[in-house]
Amino acid sequence: MGLGLLASIVVGGLAGWIASALMKARTGLLANIALGILGAVVLNWLLAQIGIYARDAWLPQLVVGVAGAVLLIAVFRAIRR
Repeated sequence: MGLGLLASIVVGGLAGWIASALMKARTGLLANIALGILGAVVLNWLLAQIGIYARDAWLPQLVVGVAGAVLLIAVFRAIRR
């Protein structure tokens, strides 16, 4: 089912913004949305591989999005070095 397009953008933007603040990354609005949505997709896929499913609700997807975005920022920084 999922959150829907508008909710995914809102939750993704919020997740990306929180992750950017936690990681002290300087990203703009579009990068925050992309980080949050892509982070949620990546981490949801990784969690599914071990049998964990985050519900299709705002709060679980926000948590997964933040964690996924933090993971993406960390991987990007590690590759860049």
